[in-house]
Amino acid sequence: MSDMITADLVDLDLSADTKEAAARALAERMVALGRVTDLEGFLADVAAREAQMPTGLDGGIGIPHCRSAHVTEPTLAFGRSAAGVDFGAADGPADLIFLIAAPAGADDAHLTILSSLARQLMNAEFTAALRSVGDAAGAAALIRGEEPAPAGDTPEGTPEGTTEETADTGAVSAAASAETTPGSTGRESGAPERPFRIVAVTSCPTGIAHTYMAAESLENAGREAGVDVVVETQGSAGFTRLDPAVIAAADGVIFAHDVAVREKDRFAGKPTVDTGVKAAINRPGELIDEVRDKAARGEVTSASAGATPVERGGESGEGYGTKLRKWLMSGVSYMVPFVAAGGLLIALGFAIGGYEINKAPSVMDHFVWTQADSWGALLFQIGGVAFAFLVPVLAGYIAYGMADRPG
Repeated sequence: MSDMITADLVDLDLSADTKEAAARALAERMVALGRVTDLEGFLADVAAREAQMPTGLDGGIGIPHCRSAHVTEPTLAFGRSAAGVDFGAADGPADLIFLIAAPAGADDAHLTILSSLARQLMNAEFTAALRSVGDAAGAAALIRGEEPAPAGDTPEGTPEGTTEETADTGAVSAAASAETTPGSTGRESGAPERPFRIVAVTSCPTGIAHTYMAAESLENAGREAGVDVVVETQGSAGFTRLDPAVIAAADGVIFAHDVAVREKDRFAGKPTVDTGVKAAINRPGELIDEVRDKAARGEVTSASAGATPVERGGESGEGYGTKLRKWLMSGVSYMVPFVAAGGLLIALGFAIGGYEINKAPSVMDHFVWTQADSWGALLFQIGGVAFAFLVPVLAGYIAYGMADRPG
């Protein structure tokens, strides 16, 4: 993350009073460093993402983000507001504002770095340090992870000092292991008690921030409750399927998503809580309690073998409007790369070939390697082909959201 945020991308005295003004102020810093090529185009992409779902989080955090063709490299800008800016969080304005800009074709490594930041935001010590840091360079260093832990931390080597750092690995190992460990929720008489085990799936339309924040929030809440929680994050960087043995050993399932869960049938036959991704960020403890209550009552989901595709598209109790929104957002999520790539290629075609490049003959019939117009026509026509996929991709993945693979 060393080249993703610098002191020039930090504003500790952000004076904006609206989320649009805050995004503009931070985006202008990106433009000044050449990280964003078109300010207005980028802000339009940020606004479009914000329109899908507010990006304010409980705890005074705003995290506007998007993938955009106007971004040259993955970039993070940070602003601290004394008055606070309303990003739609239930508990009020945000004083810590992170603007994440990812290129339309950001690679997995960079998206992994962005997801790591999202997980850090669930750490109260990290956010407290950002609220107290006195200079931009120090704030940038904190975000890059270059500063030591705050002075009040337990020294390295003690159980408390190692729990936070190794919890993710421990949770996975505990859930995958066939051995039982002491706990407070054992269910078999005469056998050693073991922790309650939960597998979870998190996903959001962009797959950059909320997906990973929800995962971190669930894992933290699980540790506090003495519950093993293992999360599959279905984000923009792709996803690694949970080991079938981990799923089989789980006592319950949590789906925290705003787009369709991929391969949902893997989790059939277990007590399941299905909710939006922000619920996992804001009230993970309640979700864990809910799935434990369902397990105690013996409530399980079925494979829906005889159900219609529409009936398979959501959990019982969800309104039709909620199901429809999830189906549509599933289609939009997969359509975005075609919009970004196609738009960028068409813009390059106009830039190289001029405004009349749309009248050029097909490059299949006429292409001269040494003429710029031919290359402009090639880019323009490839972009047009990408745009032609918008409707079938949107329709196909709406169907996927409704009926999984059959759709």
